[in-house]
Amino acid sequence: MYSDKKNILQLVALLEAHGVKKVVLCPGSRNAPIVHTISTHPSFECYAITDERNAGFYAIGLALNGGCKVAVCCTSGSAVANLYPAITEAFYQQVPLIVISADRPAAWIGQMDGQTMPQLGIFNNMVKKSVNLPEVNSDEDEWYCNRLINEALLECTHRGNGPVHINIPISEPLFQFTIAELPKVRTIERYQGLNLYDRDYQPLIDKLNRFQKRMMVVGQMNLIYLFEKRDIKSLYKKFVWVSEHLSNRTIPGQPIKNFDVALYAMNAETKEKMAPELVITYGGHIVSKRLKTFLRQNPNLEHWHVSADGEIVDLFGALTTVIEMNPFEFLERISTLMDNKTPQFPLQWEGFSKQIPEPEFAFSEMSAIGALIKRLPQDCALHLANSSTVRYAQLYSFPNSVEVCCNRGVNGIEGSLSSALGYASGFDKLNFIVIGDLSFFYAMNALWGNNTQSNVRVLLLNNGGGEIFHTLTGLEMSGTSHKYITGVHHASAQGWVESMGFRYLKVEAEEQLEVCMDELVKTEGIEMPIVVEVFTNKNKDARILKEYYKQVKNNIK
Repeated sequence: MYSDKKNILQLVALLEAHGVKKVVLCPGSRNAPIVHTISTHPSFECYAITDERNAGFYAIGLALNGGCKVAVCCTSGSAVANLYPAITEAFYQQVPLIVISADRPAAWIGQMDGQTMPQLGIFNNMVKKSVNLPEVNSDEDEWYCNRLINEALLECTHRGNGPVHINIPISEPLFQFTIAELPKVRTIERYQGLNLYDRDYQPLIDKLNRFQKRMMVVGQMNLIYLFEKRDIKSLYKKFVWVSEHLSNRTIPGQPIKNFDVALYAMNAETKEKMAPELVITYGGHIVSKRLKTFLRQNPNLEHWHVSADGEIVDLFGALTTVIEMNPFEFLERISTLMDNKTPQFPLQWEGFSKQIPEPEFAFSEMSAIGALIKRLPQDCALHLANSSTVRYAQLYSFPNSVEVCCNRGVNGIEGSLSSALGYASGFDKLNFIVIGDLSFFYAMNALWGNNTQSNVRVLLLNNGGGEIFHTLTGLEMSGTSHKYITGVHHASAQGWVESMGFRYLKVEAEEQLEVCMDELVKTEGIEMPIVVEVFTNKNKDARILKEYYKQVKNNIK
C-alpha cells in the first residue's frame, strides 16, 4: 500500500514513467511517505544512505556507472543543505541527478517549528530546474503538480544533463498508507527535432496519421512566412487551421479566423462534433478565451506543442508532446510523412464558419474598427492595443498583406502606443494604431518629442472607461467601486495631440465616421500624423455587440 498524498503518488508514478530505476533514500520522518511509496514499489532499486552528503555523491556514482537518471530523497530542514556539495559536482560534471526533498507546509516556515527552513531555490543556479509541488486539494492542483514534475524530469536531460530539484511540502498525518496502486498519470515527452539520431520518431508520425480530427492552432507571430513547396500546401487539407490576426501569414492556406463567433453559435451537440482529438500549437499567445475554454473542456484531447525553445506550454491541460524545432521546419518534415487521406473534419469546420456573415454594426466602437479595416491599404501595419481593440478587430477580415502587431506577451495596456510608434519610425508605409482611451491616456507621453512621423494614423476609441471590464461577470455587483474598476473618466485627447503636432479629427456620429476614416487612410498630401478620436457610449456598445452574437446564433443552421 502507498501513501495517500496525491503529490507523492504523482511523483512516484512519473519517476517510473520517465524511466528512473535507482533511488538513494535517506532516513527521516517528513520524507517517510515518499520513502515508503518508492521502496515498496517493484520498479525501483533502492539504496539506504544515512547522511545526505554521502547520499548525494553515492547517487552521482550510480548515475555515472549506468549513464542514467538517478534520484536521491531526503527529509526537510538542514538535511537538504547537506546535499549542496553533491549538487554542485553534478552540475559541473553534467550528471542527471534528481533531488527530492520533503518539506513542511509553507505556513510553518520561519515560525520556529522543527526542521523548517526556506528550501525552495536553496540550490540557486546549481540546478537546471527547481520546482515546488502543491499539496493537492483540487483537480487543478493535481494537474499543476503533474506538469511541474514532468518539467523537472524532462529538464534533467534537456540540452545536456544536470541536476534538478523537486521540493514537496507534506502535511501530517504522514503514515497513512491506504492506496493500493499508483494512479495513471499524464507523461509529457520531448522530441528534440524529428531526427533519427535523437530518437526514433516514427511512432509519433504513425500516431499523427491515426488521428482523424486534427487541429492546428497558431498563436501570435510577428512575421510573414512563404509556403512555397507543394507538399506543405497540401498539408492544409489535413488539419483544421485556426488563427487570429496576430499570427499574421504563417499558415499554408486560408485559416478559419472567425472561430470565436463560431464557437459561440454552436450548440452542445455541434461542439462535441467539432471537438478535435489532437491539437498542435505553434507561435505565441492566443487571445480567445472561448477557444481556450472549448479545448480545455474536451476530456479526450491530446496536445502537441512545437517551438524552437522546447519549453513546456500546457495551455489546455492536455499536453503530451513537445517538439523542439522551428515550427516551419516541423511542417515541412511532416508534410512528406503524412498519409494521403483527406479527413472530413476540416470540411465540417469550414462549412460551419462560412455561415457566419461579416458583421454590420450600428455606430459603436465595433463599427469604427470595421470602418478602418475595410479601408486598410494592401501594404500597411495595423497595431492593436490590448483588450477590446484586438478582440473587435477579430470580427473582421482583411488582406493577408497587412501586418498585425500587438503587445500580447503579458497583455498589459502600458506601452501599446509607444511600441507602435517605435515600430512606425523604421518604415515608410502607413502604420495604423487602434487604441482604447485608457491605453492611450496611460501612454500619452509617447507623443512627446520629435520622433513621430507622418505615417502614423491613430484611431482612438473613447467611451469614458475600460470597455473590456464591462464584459466581466458580476461587475454589476461591484456597487460604488464600479467607477474605480472600469476607470471612468471624461477626458479628451484633443488638446494634447494638437499641441504635439498631430492633426485631430473628432467623431460623435455615423456620418462623421465615414468622412474621418477616408481622411485617416489617405496617402497623398499628408504631412503630419493624424488622430481620429471616436466617442461612443459603452453601455450602447455592449448592447449592440450582444445583439450581434444573438443574431448569429439564431441564424446558424
